[in-house]
Amino acid sequence: MKSLRIAAIQLTSTADWAQNLEMTKKWVGLAAKDGARLIVLPENVFLFDGKAMRYLADSPAQDEILKEVVQLAIKHSIYLVVGSHPSANRVTGEEVGGGRVRQSCLVFSPDGELIKRYDKIHLFDVAVNDKAGAYKESASIEPGDIETQIIDVDGFKVGLSICYDVRFPELYRALSKAGAEVLLVPAAFTYVTGKAHWNTLLAARAIENQCFVLGVNQCGWHNDTRQTYGHSVLYSPNGEFLDGLEEEPGYFVCDITDEVLLECRNNMPCLSHRRL
Repeated sequence: MKSLRIAAIQLTSTADWAQNLEMTKKWVGLAAKDGARLIVLPENVFLFDGKAMRYLADSPAQDEILKEVVQLAIKHSIYLVVGSHPSANRVTGEEVGGGRVRQSCLVFSPDGELIKRYDKIHLFDVAVNDKAGAYKESASIEPGDIETQIIDVDGFKVGLSICYDVRFPELYRALSKAGAEVLLVPAAFTYVTGKAHWNTLLAARAIENQCFVLGVNQCGWHNDTRQTYGHSVLYSPNGEFLDGLEEEPGYFVCDITDEVLLECRNNMPCLSHRRL
């Protein structure tokens, strides 16, 4: 039987990257002390300010932040998932034009190596009935290349995605077809959309793909107009709630096993019944 102890860290990040970094180090240390092997941070973890993304990506602070992340992974001997962080260059090395960035999910190994990068492919350009009124991520973010990204963490196949991706089930089907057993959804879901759909979408992705699904959200007020929903949560392959948080910063640690995964897939072999 394989087992893995995973942690979700929920934050209220702001436009102050140094403060966000210090809070991240605090919570990662606590989760690691509780034995977490895979620790997942939310979207916009080090910068919650779309207009400043390119500035940060081009600044000396970029190297300082990533150096600290590497040291965190090494210090605690963990797989550390930075839910999203702005990248000025594409994976190919080409610069992103128009003053935009790629919104990149970065995975660091226990030896500090960047082992995987996933660039968000679905951008949140929508109207929402909240103080912000509307969101247009494409103004500051270039969509990533359409491809699946999976990492191996102690024998578990872990698929990567970011926030708004969760509304597009075809991505998660592609990840499960590629062998994913755990699906990660670091996010900054707004309070209004989160209250309406966050848990339903995550549970659905778990049930239809028979995977563990970990949603790691931002929470609280980040500025005068932006509020996120929190409620970071882990669902089983059967769609059962395993652990979660409410609307305050914090973390939880939970053990998963392949026994639960295999039992679900053997009892209800939906994945082998696919016709499309």
